[in-house]
Amino acid sequence: MIGAWHLMFVCVFWAALVLTVYIYLGYPMWMYLRSRLHPRKWRQAAITPSVSVILAVYNGAAVLRQRIDQLLSLDYRRNLMEIIVVSDGSTDGTGDILTSLGQATVKPILFPERRGKAAAVNCGIQHATGDILLFVDIRPQLDRSALAFLLSNFADPNVGCATGELVLRDDGDDQGAKLVGGLYWRYEQWIRKCESQVDSPLGVFGGFYAIRRNLARALPEATILDDMLQPLSVVRQGYRSVLDCRALVYDVWPKTLKGEFTRKVRTLAGNFQLVQLAPWLLSGENRLRFELISHKLLRLFVPLLLALLLGTSALLASRSQWYAIVLVVQLFLYAIATFGASRRFPMLARIAAAARAFCMMNLAVVIGFEKFLFTQGPLWKIWIPSANFQAPTSVERDEASKAAAAGA
Repeated sequence: MIGAWHLMFVCVFWAALVLTVYIYLGYPMWMYLRSRLHPRKWRQAAITPSVSVILAVYNGAAVLRQRIDQLLSLDYRRNLMEIIVVSDGSTDGTGDILTSLGQATVKPILFPERRGKAAAVNCGIQHATGDILLFVDIRPQLDRSALAFLLSNFADPNVGCATGELVLRDDGDDQGAKLVGGLYWRYEQWIRKCESQVDSPLGVFGGFYAIRRNLARALPEATILDDMLQPLSVVRQGYRSVLDCRALVYDVWPKTLKGEFTRKVRTLAGNFQLVQLAPWLLSGENRLRFELISHKLLRLFVPLLLALLLGTSALLASRSQWYAIVLVVQLFLYAIATFGASRRFPMLARIAAAARAFCMMNLAVVIGFEKFLFTQGPLWKIWIPSANFQAPTSVERDEASKAAAAGA
């Protein structure tokens, strides 16, 4: 009987370990190899379709005028671009600013009460007239040529959605926030680039992406991850989504691990919601089903896998030196993630920051699931967007452009 339990614990341990390694290393490497061995190129050429820019904003009065000016300064013909700004129940004077700008500059739509970003975006789509819809947020800054580069991807008739390269500013961020918002984002962006070379990335940066207007679909108003559901709906219609590293967009994410944790809770709650709102994602209608499960959905089980690894290694430690070592390593990493490490040991401090970031991300899965299950009313209420506005310096632009050129 003891032997049977021992065998079961061993099987559970190795199954949890192999699955965890597959989630973070196996799937990304598989996509990388596919992108190198069998890339699917697409046509890029200078085109000038009409564009409807859709900006959903909540309490953005402090930076709204600057944001409109920045959109108007893009290197694109003004007569081919309309700007639709939807104020989602703003209470800070956003509506007054939109009214004062006049119809010649923007098409203002004012919601008397907050209804969520998805509802605002749906309304913008209904009023759009351009051939291409460009979705932007109030905070990110676009490179002057970003729109022209992005639109060039639609020269390929098989491309239905395109997004750009996000460059994160991390000035002043603490080490944990840099690891989650910076290093982790570069890891995610690398996976998306590989997916784009094979077929389509699973999601895009919601602050800067474009789709063909005839492919746009109204989203459920409760939707959090419009930047996943809308592109995947495009893929569902037989088109592909692509990532263009030349189209640069700059953003500032939370400067503390706590702020990044709040953002991750919202995103992960949205992952749970996504399957509920669109069950077709797990059916044969979604040709990216394997990618969705491997890249997004399996990560929702990592907290359980980590608990199984810790529990089974503890139960097996007395019988094997290997499992004892694995147990000690886990306990050590959890300890320094919780209590930190002295700055007198830089290497250990970096390991502690990485361990803390990893633990916080997986704690965010648990909290996100709790928010998904028990939030009263629409799920988007768990997130209040920030309207911080900070243009990139010329040095940052040059470095980003060089990095994009090297990765192209």
